[in-house]
Amino acid sequence: MKTLPLISALALLLVSCATEKAPQPPNETAPAVYRVEFDTSCGPVVIDVTRANAPLGADRFYNMVKTGYLAGARFFRVVPGFVVQFGLAGDPGLTRAWDAQLRDDPRIPANSNTRGTVVFAMTSDPNSRTTQLFINLGDNPDLDRMGFVPIGRVVGGMGNVDRIYSGYGENPEQDAIRSNGNAYLEKEFPKLDFIKSARLVPTAPGG
Repeated sequence: MKTLPLISALALLLVSCATEKAPQPPNETAPAVYRVEFDTSCGPVVIDVTRANAPLGADRFYNMVKTGYLAGARFFRVVPGFVVQFGLAGDPGLTRAWDAQLRDDPRIPANSNTRGTVVFAMTSDPNSRTTQLFINLGDNPDLDRMGFVPIGRVVGGMGNVDRIYSGYGENPEQDAIRSNGNAYLEKEFPKLDFIKSARLVPTAPGG
């Protein structure tokens, strides 16, 4: 009989652990306009973001950059003339920590999936964006109709984006990247280009 209170206490503890919400990634509100510079294995890439075009996506990207999430991330999917995709962290634990879905941003008609725009990837389900992004390598108006909303645009170094290694195509398996991160990619796909660092940089006056 004396053990019952202890058992009951343990049961309450297990229930509390099971119902506790997973920690959410940082969600600081981004500036109205900001600039990001990637130092990649192909050279620098500069991205300008206007928050009004996609506020929720712009905030997520801002926090990913500010916290260093993208350092070491590989460009794991490259379809020439279409997109180059990235956004799964080199550390699988970091990917899991940021696996919180974003609500969809409404698309503004003038904000189209043209060459050089930066866009969050998503599934066919609503509100399914997390951390994966792509850069449009060409004009892709079909993505507008599918609900993909650009958050920014490459304003410097698009030639370096074009040089990102495409020899592996779509072969890297996303589930394996989520589980094993760069340990998997460096072993199986050693030629993948990657983001050495990503940082917020001042925008030029009036630009």
